[in-house]
Amino acid sequence: MRPVRRAATEARAVMRAETATHLHFRERIVAIGLLTLMVDVVGSVLVYLFEHGKTSGNAIQTFGDAVFWTTAQLLTVSSQMPNPVTTGGRVVDLFLELWAITAVTALAGSFGAFFHRRGLERDPM
Repeated sequence: MRPVRRAATEARAVMRAETATHLHFRERIVAIGLLTLMVDVVGSVLVYLFEHGKTSGNAIQTFGDAVFWTTAQLLTVSSQMPNPVTTGGRVVDLFLELWAITAVTALAGSFGAFFHRRGLERDPM
């Protein structure tokens, strides 16, 4: 139970920004989340504009379809959903996949930097 308690304590410290390390980590997480939300919204609008009503084999016909498809692409990186059929839609798809990979690596790097810095704070050399 001790590791769970320690993790909960660290999570509260991040929420409260108790140290500069906690504040920096919180700022990174919020920035990644907000940027991803913006990419999701812009991507949804672009996919909708490129894809709706263009061809009969297209799965994206409503804005709701576009939001669902874009969010699924960001969360799964190349889901089993049908790919866009227009060139513009395919470019947006490629950008979404690149952004998803970038966001995951930035998130992993943020966690790594946070744990490294917290380790140094607890046990300075």
